[in-house]
Amino acid sequence: MKKLVCSKKDSGLPIISVGNIVVGGSGKSPFVIELAKMQKDAAVLLRGYKRASRGVLVVSEMGEILCDEKESGDEAMMIAKVLPQASVIVSENRDEGIKRAKELGAKVIFLDDAFHKCYEKFDIVIDVKTPNRFCLPLGPYRLPRFFLRYANLVVKEGRDFTRNVTIQNPTAKMVLVTAIANPKRLLSFIPKDMPYYFFPDHHRFSKEEIDAIIQKERPTSLLVTAKDIVKLQKFGYPLSLLQLQLEIREEIIAKIDSYIKDYHAKKDANGSDAA
Repeated sequence: MKKLVCSKKDSGLPIISVGNIVVGGSGKSPFVIELAKMQKDAAVLLRGYKRASRGVLVVSEMGEILCDEKESGDEAMMIAKVLPQASVIVSENRDEGIKRAKELGAKVIFLDDAFHKCYEKFDIVIDVKTPNRFCLPLGPYRLPRFFLRYANLVVKEGRDFTRNVTIQNPTAKMVLVTAIANPKRLLSFIPKDMPYYFFPDHHRFSKEEIDAIIQKERPTSLLVTAKDIVKLQKFGYPLSLLQLQLEIREEIIAKIDSYIKDYHAKKDANGSDAA
């Protein structure tokens, strides 16, 4: 089988891409967050799915939030709020986003879901188990599974990383309200008798929707994820946070650190800064 032909662009900075080859959630954002926490002068670049703005937008600069959630999109704002030592940028055009990250002084860039993009980068792909191995529209795969061979690192939950979930500010009667991909995965972390309301991924909640849930369930708080809380805080209801943190194997972290250091060392040795 022939290899993929891809003329890779060198951005002048080490790029770490975290993606998958299936539709839906796989833990990309928590994975990026954990890796970016360990780096100095990092920038996280996303497309800003379902945001109300266009073009290049700096969501945060070294922890300083520079826009609202509606402009940035829920995922970008979530990442910005938990990464005070990094900058977060949204841009449909990744070249323009990378250029802005360099202008902000980034030393490493984390790209969301850029496995299929032709940049010089370290590709991490999260492999998700699914019984249906067909590609869209017959199955969940965006790319055939053999594409995994082109990744620098293929990681699996349970083998390479684990999820640690805690509830912050728990109350006596909570109701789970969430708008994330594959929300059923949250059910294993909550009591079986807890009511829950699932909305489409990236859904923009209305006050009427939340009021209806409050009136029906009479909860002491709404249990939400970090991605939901940035959209629900404005309504003023008590919120409990279903906090997710990934624990990644040290060997994986070491490989990424090595790639970043080797990239910079190579650039220093050549005495050039690629555009």
